[in-house]
Amino acid sequence: MSHRQGCSVTGGSRAAIALSALFTGTLVMGCAEMLVMGMLDLMAEDLAVPVPAVGVLVSANALGIAVGGPLLAFLTARLDRRTVLLAAITAFTGLNLLPALGAGLEAFIAARVVIGAVEGLFIAAAITTATAIVPPERAGRAMAVVISGFAVSGAVGMPLGRLLGEAVGWRASFLAVVLASTLALVVAFLVVPRVPAASEVGMLGQLRLAFAPRVLAVLAVGVLLFAGVSAALTYLVPFLGGVAEVSGPWIGACLMGYGIAAAVGSLAGGRFADIGAACALTVGAVGSAASLFAMVQWGTSAVVAVLSVLCLGMCSAGITAPWQHRVERLAGPGAILAASLPASAGNFGDAIGAFTGGQALTVGGIDAALLTAAVLAAVAVAAAIASRSLRPASSTSTEPDRTPEPELVAIR
Repeated sequence: MSHRQGCSVTGGSRAAIALSALFTGTLVMGCAEMLVMGMLDLMAEDLAVPVPAVGVLVSANALGIAVGGPLLAFLTARLDRRTVLLAAITAFTGLNLLPALGAGLEAFIAARVVIGAVEGLFIAAAITTATAIVPPERAGRAMAVVISGFAVSGAVGMPLGRLLGEAVGWRASFLAVVLASTLALVVAFLVVPRVPAASEVGMLGQLRLAFAPRVLAVLAVGVLLFAGVSAALTYLVPFLGGVAEVSGPWIGACLMGYGIAAAVGSLAGGRFADIGAACALTVGAVGSAASLFAMVQWGTSAVVAVLSVLCLGMCSAGITAPWQHRVERLAGPGAILAASLPASAGNFGDAIGAFTGGQALTVGGIDAALLTAAVLAAVAVAAAIASRSLRPASSTSTEPDRTPEPELVAIR
C-alpha cells in the first residue's frame, strides 16, 4: 500500500487545520533561512569577519538541504510521518538556539548544515503528510500549501531579518526564530494526525524507485530551470539599478513584489498540478524562460523589467508543486524518499546558477549573466517537453499525472 492509501481524511476542516500547521512550519523555516541574508553585514561587523565568511552560512544551509535532507528521509522512511515532523521541528528549534546563546561562527556554520538537513527532512515529511490527508484529486493543492510557506518567507524573511537585526541585534533575532518554531511545534503536536509510512517496498526499494531514470529526468528539469532563475536572481539588484535604471526604494518594492508573485504562483501551481502536472511544469518553464529573454531583450525599459521580474517569480514558483507531484508520481511506492529530492535538486540548481551567472558576469557583465540564465531556462523547457510522456513503470494509464482513487478513512 502506498503512503497515500488508507490515510486520507473525510473531514475537510480537519485536513485544512493540519495543512495550516504544515504551512506554519515551512514558513518559519523559510524565514529563518532568509533571516541570515538580511543580516549578513550586521553579523560580519559584530563578528569582525568579512561578509563572505558569514555568507558561508547560506551555503551551509543549502548543502544540508541538498545532501542531508534525502539522507535523513531515507533513514526515517519507515517511521510515522507525524513523529518525523515533530522530531525535525524539535531539532530545528534547538539548533537555532545556539547563535542566540553566543555560539561562534564556526559552530553556527556546522549547525546550519544540520539545520538544512532537518529542514529538508521536514519538507519531505510535510508533503507526504499533506497528500495523505486529502483526497487524491487535491494532492497538488496540498503540496502547494506546504511549499508556499517557503514562497511567502521569501517575501518577508529578508526584510524581517533586517528589521530585527537593526532593532534587537542579530543574536536576539534567532531567539525570535526559536520562539516561532516552538509555536509551530506545539501547533503541529496538537493538530497533525498520525500518518504511518506504509509502503509496498523496503528501504532499498525506496532507493531504487526514487532514483529511477524517469525520476532523475524530471528532477533534471527543475535543476536546469532553477539554475537559470538563480543565475538571474543572484544579480537582480545590479540589473534593476544598472540596466533598468530602477533605483532607491523601488528596488525594495520590486523585490517584495517578486516574493508576493512567487507566493501567488506557488498556490496556483498546486491547482494546475491536480489538473495535469506534466503540462503545468512545461508551461511554468516556458513562462520563466520567456521572462528571462524579455529581461535580456528589453530590460532597459523599467516597465518591462519589473513586469518580467514579477512574471519570473510567479512562473518559477508555480512549477514547484507540479514538479513535486511529477517526481512523487513517477517514484510510485518510492515516494516517501522521492519527496525529499526536489528540494535537494532545487538547491543544487541554485548553486549551479549562482556560479555560472557569476562566471558570465565576470566575462561579459550583467547582460551575459542574464543571457546565461535565459539559455539554462530554455534548455529546461526542452527537457520538460521531452519528459512529458514519462510515467511510472507499473502504470498502464495514459494519464501519468493522475493518482488512483484511494480508500478514504477518518483520522485516528
